[in-house]
Amino acid sequence: MEQWSEIRRRVLIEGVPKRQILRETGMHWTTLEKILAHSAPPGYRLQASRPQPKIGPYRERIVQILKADKAMPKKQRHTAKRIYERLQTEGYTGGYTGVKDVVRTLKARGREVFVPLVHRPGEGQVDFGHALAKLDGRLRKVAFFVMALPFSDAFFLQAFERECTETFWEGHVQAFTLFGAVPWRISYDNSRVAISQILGAHRRKLTRGFLELKSHYLFDHHFCTVRRPNEKGVVEGTVKYARLNFFVPVPEMRDLKALNAYLLERCRDDLNRRLRGTKGTKAELLAEEREAMLRLPEAPFDACRKASTTASSLSLVRFDSNDYSVPVRYGHHPVVVKGYVDRVEIFYKGDRIARHGRIWEKEQVSFEPVHYLALLERKPGALDHARPLEGWQLPESFSILRRRLETKAGGEGTREYIRILRLLEKHPLARLARAVEKALAVRAHSRDAVAQFLWPREPWPMTTFRLDGREHLRLVRVDRAELSDYRCLLGSGGTP
Repeated sequence: MEQWSEIRRRVLIEGVPKRQILRETGMHWTTLEKILAHSAPPGYRLQASRPQPKIGPYRERIVQILKADKAMPKKQRHTAKRIYERLQTEGYTGGYTGVKDVVRTLKARGREVFVPLVHRPGEGQVDFGHALAKLDGRLRKVAFFVMALPFSDAFFLQAFERECTETFWEGHVQAFTLFGAVPWRISYDNSRVAISQILGAHRRKLTRGFLELKSHYLFDHHFCTVRRPNEKGVVEGTVKYARLNFFVPVPEMRDLKALNAYLLERCRDDLNRRLRGTKGTKAELLAEEREAMLRLPEAPFDACRKASTTASSLSLVRFDSNDYSVPVRYGHHPVVVKGYVDRVEIFYKGDRIARHGRIWEKEQVSFEPVHYLALLERKPGALDHARPLEGWQLPESFSILRRRLETKAGGEGTREYIRILRLLEKHPLARLARAVEKALAVRAHSRDAVAQFLWPREPWPMTTFRLDGREHLRLVRVDRAELSDYRCLLGSGGTP
C-alpha cells in the first residue's frame, strides 16, 4: 500500500512521466493504469463465472432435491453428503466439495429475511418450552411456561408436568402476579389449548377455557400465522435463553415446587440486568411499562378445570383418567371435580368433600383411608384386606391399642378400633396419636375414653352468681325440688 500511494502521488501530483515509473519499477503498463485508477488495491475481480463442467449439469437436479425437501420434516431432509451420494448413482464424477458449495449457495439464497418489529409497552408473548430436570433423583422431561414482555424484556418461567389447560392458566396467573399488571395484548402460537379450529390466516375459533381467561383479565389476543413463530420472536429467544442458562447443567431438585422456586428467583434476578442500548435496568423499564398495562383484577383467576361426574360404587371419582376417593356416603352421588396443577378438589352441592394431590400419570388411584372407615365399621372383617388402607402408616400405639381391644372383645374389639380410627374424620393424626398414648397409659381402651383425651383438660372455673344489674330477679322465689313432684309427671303407666 505504501508503494501504491507513492506512485499515485508522483504521477498525479508531481507529474513524473509514466514511462519513468515503468523503468524504475519494472511493472506492466496495465498494472500502472490500475494503480492510477484506484486509490486502493481493488483486489481480484472475477470477470466471468468459471466453467463447472462436472457439477454444472447436476445443478438443476440439486435444486429439485432441495425443493422437494421443503415438504419433508426437518429431521428427514437431505444433507449435502446424502445429495452427493445420490448424484454419484446418477453419474456424477466430481468431488464432494463441489456439491457442498452448490448446496450452501442455494440454501443461503432461499433463506428468509425478516423485518425488525417495534415493540410497544404493555405487549406480551407466550410460549412453552421443554427441558430435562432431575426431580427426586429421576431424570424427567418437563414443560415450562414462558411469558415475555418485549418492551422491557422482563420474563416469567414456571415448570409443569405437561402442557395443558390447567398449566396454561396457572402460568398466566403467576406471570401477571410477578409483573404486577396484565399486558393489554398477548401473542400466541396456534396451541390447541387456546384454539379449537383454524378458520383462515387470521381467524381462529377459541376454546372455552381461553375465553374464560380472557374474560377475567380483559386482554386482547393475537395468534401467529401458521408456521411463522418469528411473529413472537422475543419469547422464542427467551425459551432458548432459559434452556441454556437455567437448565444447563441439568438442575437437580426435590420436586417441581423446588424447581419453580429456583426459576422464580432467576426471573427476579434477571430484572437487574441492563440490556444493550437501554438507559435503565429491566426492572426500571418494567415499572415504566406498567403504566401501559391493565390493572390486576381484585381476585386472581381460578386456574382449575371443572368436570361434573358421579362417584362410583367404590367411592371413586374419575378425573383426567385417574381415580380419586371420596367419603363412602357420597357413593353414587353427583359431584363436581376441580383439577388444579397441584391438587384435585371434589365438591358436593358446593361443599368440599375431598382433596387429593394431583396425579399426572395415567390410570392411577389416590385413596384417602379415612374415607372408607364408616363402611369398615359395618364390615370390620375387611379391615386387613381393604385396598384403601394398604400401606397406611400409623404410629405403633395404634397397633398396641388394636391388640388389646381384640384380645378383650374379639370381633367387637376390631369394630371398636375402627370407631377410634373414625376420630380422624374430625381430628388430625398427630392429636389422635397423643390421645391414644394417654388412653393406653391408663388402660382405657374404648372410643369414648380416647375421645376425652382429644380436648385439653382445664379445671372448671369457680363462678359466683351475682344480682348486680339483675335487681328484678330479687323477687323471684325458687322452691326446693321434691322427687315426689317428678313422679306425678310420669302419669299412670308412663315412662320417663
